Amino acid sequence: MKKIMVVFGTRPEAIKMAPVIKELYKRDGVNTIVCVTGQHREMLNQVLEIFDIKPDYNLEIMKESQTLGYITSTILMKLDEIIKIEKPDIVVVHGDTTTTFAASLSAFYNKVEIAHIEAGLRTYNKYSPYPEEVNRQMVGIISDYNFAPTKLAYENLIKEGKNIKNIYITGNTAIDVLKYTIKPDFDNEYIKWLDNSKLILLTAHRRENIGVPLERIFEAVKEIVDRYQDVKVIYPVHKNPILIETAKKVFENMERIKLIEPLDVVTFHNLISKSHIILTDSGGIQEEAPALNIPVVVLRDSTERQEGVEAGTLLMAGTDKEKIVEKVCSLMERKDEYERVAKSINPYGDGTASSQIVDILLERNV
Repeated sequence: MKKIMVVFGTRPEAIKMAPVIKELYKRDGVNTIVCVTGQHREMLNQVLEIFDIKPDYNLEIMKESQTLGYITSTILMKLDEIIKIEKPDIVVVHGDTTTTFAASLSAFYNKVEIAHIEAGLRTYNKYSPYPEEVNRQMVGIISDYNFAPTKLAYENLIKEGKNIKNIYITGNTAIDVLKYTIKPDFDNEYIKWLDNSKLILLTAHRRENIGVPLERIFEAVKEIVDRYQDVKVIYPVHKNPILIETAKKVFENMERIKLIEPLDVVTFHNLISKSHIILTDSGGIQEEAPALNIPVVVLRDSTERQEGVEAGTLLMAGTDKEKIVEKVCSLMERKDEYERVAKSINPYGDGTASSQIVDILLERNV
């Protein structure tokens, strides 16, 4: 019986790993071990509860003001002991978090095969996003299975010299998750608050945007709300004191901008589905929103999801106030532009990525 250890530590990882774990649980001939690092805590636990995933191990590393060095070194030490006890055949990681990098390095030190889901995303700028770009490149060097979500990600891995026999285009598991979370009759206090207004859903939390770039983003949002009386904004604010303080300062007395706690994945996905436009510096939402035909304005200078830009589902604005306002106004005022972006073909797959990944993990050896 093959033993597969799945390791993750943040809310976005948990969301995208959940359908893979659920698929593993269905299969015969596999012993699935789930290990969470606790790089995030409350937000991670929300996802585990929603998908009814009970970790076999929880490293519980999270502490106040944790540094990247602390996260990496602590996971390396704690996970090393677990890998030596469990002796998995494969360690499965996702994406580009510090948990992903540290778990992969721990598996490598123990000569355990590494499966990397969402492999091949690149900006080739080591500080954008930081530290994610370097994390995913380093995982790519030592991984044995590379599950690329798109052809572009596949081509990045080929250019970097990866063995073509170990690269698979599967689509992104983010699309699989929507089958579990989207509910046509979904309703809650935020939906009621919208009334008949058009929702702009804002997510902004990237390390590289904190400070002046974030203030420019918020000023752009203020101008948009002032310009369009039929618009309301919901901003789930990441639990970072600097983000919270900045948002409260800039959005003070703005009745049509609602600052809320981070949302569980079901509520968040259903808010995406009811949005008119998404403004984001996040990663996963760049894949999820196009699957629901919602235009996305990306608040970053570069994106590792370039295929979304090429497909027309993503509009790049960076953190320049004028560019953000310009992109949103074009979508608000030009029906043809809105329809073009909303109805562009989503390049991130058909919702079968998880079953493809599990088939490959169980059917072949590297």
